[in-house]
Amino acid sequence: MTIKKPERDLFDAKVKTTRNAPLADRMRPKNLKEFVGQEHLVGPNKILQRLVENKELVSLILWGPPGVGKTTLASIIAQSVDAHFVSFSAVLSGVKDIREVVEEAREQLKYYNKKTILFVDEIHRFNKAQQDAFLHHVEDGTITLIGATTENPSFEVNAPLLSRCKVLVLEQLIDDHLKTIMSNALQDRERGLGNLKVEIQDDVFDFIARLSHGDARVALNTMETAVMLTKPDQDGKRTVTSEIAQEAMQRKALLYDKGGEEHYNVISAFIKSMRGSDPDAALYWLARMLDAGEDPLFIVRRMIIFASEDIGNADPAALQLAVAVKDAFHFVGTPEGWIPLAQGVAYLACAPKSNASYMAYLEALKDVREKGALAVPSHIRNAPTPLMKDMGYGKGYKYPHSFGGYAEQVYMPEELQGKEYYKPTDNGFDKVVKERLEFYKKMRNPME
Repeated sequence: MTIKKPERDLFDAKVKTTRNAPLADRMRPKNLKEFVGQEHLVGPNKILQRLVENKELVSLILWGPPGVGKTTLASIIAQSVDAHFVSFSAVLSGVKDIREVVEEAREQLKYYNKKTILFVDEIHRFNKAQQDAFLHHVEDGTITLIGATTENPSFEVNAPLLSRCKVLVLEQLIDDHLKTIMSNALQDRERGLGNLKVEIQDDVFDFIARLSHGDARVALNTMETAVMLTKPDQDGKRTVTSEIAQEAMQRKALLYDKGGEEHYNVISAFIKSMRGSDPDAALYWLARMLDAGEDPLFIVRRMIIFASEDIGNADPAALQLAVAVKDAFHFVGTPEGWIPLAQGVAYLACAPKSNASYMAYLEALKDVREKGALAVPSHIRNAPTPLMKDMGYGKGYKYPHSFGGYAEQVYMPEELQGKEYYKPTDNGFDKVVKERLEFYKKMRNPME
């Protein structure tokens, strides 16, 4: 019998990187021990660590931003189970290519008893017909599909195909992850830059990591470019300066230390600009932070706090919008995530302002701490047992809905009766709330 040898195994081709390949390709982790980040997936007893350890194959959709390890994890899984690995991009491939892969997978299983992993990069770019072409072959086990996407698979991957795959969400790498990855590349003599005498200052590491926006590929290739742009001294040593790193990144290092004084100066200017109803200044400080590599979610957190603290009930929609900005950024990601951020900042800056609820809470907290745990009036205590009813719990309580939505009764502890914490302003919807409270006050004291 003549055994037909399959023509391609793209996994074998991928691991045979050369010194001419970009640093990011050369440093691609070979196993989970070398992998940095995604601890929620590859850490001890986590799903991918268990799959690799148990040599199990399941179809997966890896969803996450660029440069966080989607392709690498697919390769590691294939290598761990000794599977035939075929990779192609949804941008360049079609149904014909899928049929060829399926036929090849059958040959691998028949002649070599070897399973096939088909890795599809940017799987969201496949149309319905192309995605449907996978269905039967994934279901019958001919191929194990691992798709990678930067888009929400709930919207971009057909439901029947999605139901046959486990969706794993990969998170954007943080700066510390990127600095670890770059440091490993500098020390690696076989695949990295370890054979070169390279010195990179911490501020240069910080700059490259910050401007790479969580993308390990960008960080490694920028560092490699910076090293190549650095002229060795007489001893062959290359000292990468911030100026060279800026040239390699093609971006200027803004004065902005995320852990230092300037970080707090800029975020303070951002908040005060919104509080001062100056959208132009607020948008400038937003751009400063984003361009310097600030974590957008840190900015959104401040916006959500601002919406409650400084706008409050003057515009209740402000808090809803700030939370929507957070959700929109999570959905859109970078680089377009600045668009909903800018909309949110402009809205918050232009909204009417009121810190009435914020100040009211602080006043109430002051009384709590000064006066201690004051007794709850007996008529608004809960009385779930006969004994509690006999003690007078709940006696005399007026259910407001039985009185047209408002019933005159005391809710404050005796020592604080008549105390007013919440004092709405005349701004925006706060004015409506103020008028409503004045109405309730007149009902309590009709003679005033």
